[in-house]
Amino acid sequence: MKILYLHQYFKTPKQGGAVRSYYLAKALVDKGHDVEMITSHNQKRYHFETIDGINVHYLPVYYHNKLGVIGRLYAFVRFMFIAYSKSKSLKGVELCYATSTPLSIGWIALRLKNKYKIPYYFEVRDLWPEAPIQLGYIRNRFLKGLLYRFEKEIYQNATRLIALSPGMRDGIEDKVPGKYASLLPNMSDCDFFNFSNKEKHLIKKYQVEGKFVVAYTGALGKVNYLQSLVAIAKHCKVTLPQVHFLVAGDGGEVSSLLHQIQFYQLNNVIYLGQVDKFGIKEILNVSDVSLISFAKAKVLETNSPNKFFDGIAAGKLIAINTMGWIKDVIEEKHCGFYFDPDDAKGFVEHLERFINDKNLLFEYQSNARKLAESYFSRTEISKNFIKLFDGTHHIDTVISSVYTLTA
Repeated sequence: MKILYLHQYFKTPKQGGAVRSYYLAKALVDKGHDVEMITSHNQKRYHFETIDGINVHYLPVYYHNKLGVIGRLYAFVRFMFIAYSKSKSLKGVELCYATSTPLSIGWIALRLKNKYKIPYYFEVRDLWPEAPIQLGYIRNRFLKGLLYRFEKEIYQNATRLIALSPGMRDGIEDKVPGKYASLLPNMSDCDFFNFSNKEKHLIKKYQVEGKFVVAYTGALGKVNYLQSLVAIAKHCKVTLPQVHFLVAGDGGEVSSLLHQIQFYQLNNVIYLGQVDKFGIKEILNVSDVSLISFAKAKVLETNSPNKFFDGIAAGKLIAINTMGWIKDVIEEKHCGFYFDPDDAKGFVEHLERFINDKNLLFEYQSNARKLAESYFSRTEISKNFIKLFDGTHHIDTVISSVYTLTA
């Protein structure tokens, strides 16, 4: 089958960022499908490249987390139109697989279905427009109503709907009662990440000899509520000087973060910039804890962040400051803890338990790795993903344990 895969922010392991689409597209290629990936890059010209069997069309649409609302909307709309134009030129496409965000990706799939009779699957990575509305980016009542209607139309016309978390699945089915959504969470690459002792040359490289290390890897935007990390680092500097933070990623709040590190003289925080998947592997190797931080918003409790799945694959204690399904999972499986994002003292009190009890730390880290292997293995999730394309059955009979775990 020839499959058109639409993802505005497609990344490979050699690049920084989320690589779910790379793994899923690669699984399709390995199964014998032809995959045409339409994505964007920050260059000025169109570029085509075949990557591990995936035909990747890079469209010139600049985007960065630092962009404001207008800049982001321009990028979404520009990609929407030129991606549609490119899609039309590809001959023999039998199915479109469209992954949000942004929601505008759905317009391309919907247009291709209506005009060229190409069915589409729609993968929901975030609940749009609910997320930007709850976060205050969209306030106009008319625009809200328009986007909600657009969202519903995309869901209703999809041949299949795929959700990355139980909360997203519930959100979809609330919007379109009677419409079925398959649950296919993000994945842990248990072959790539090792559950092993810290490597001496990496300890030296990252300057964390004798330190208890907390890692934050991923987006550094407003939604990630980095003031929580700064407050924790300030508190640890005084009460737990052996705790150091390794921060890797990019986004609109980098300048603010660096300013606060300098202003508060946080010599226990090292900012490493944007790194690729191999850099994340190194950082997690020398770390004890993987930190997940988000702003307080109900919709963010449905998130399926890559840093969580990388963290458990590497066997790290998980610390999360948002309620929701991940909090429930790590507490049930004893591999992490929840802390209030505005309570740095509470975070430190949790951390002290594991600093003072190495056996407890190892137990929780071992449980994290077991969680990754048992429920979120990349190999198994890729196999389940392929079953969406055989046209015969739903995948939830295979991964019902994930939904039971997080219900």
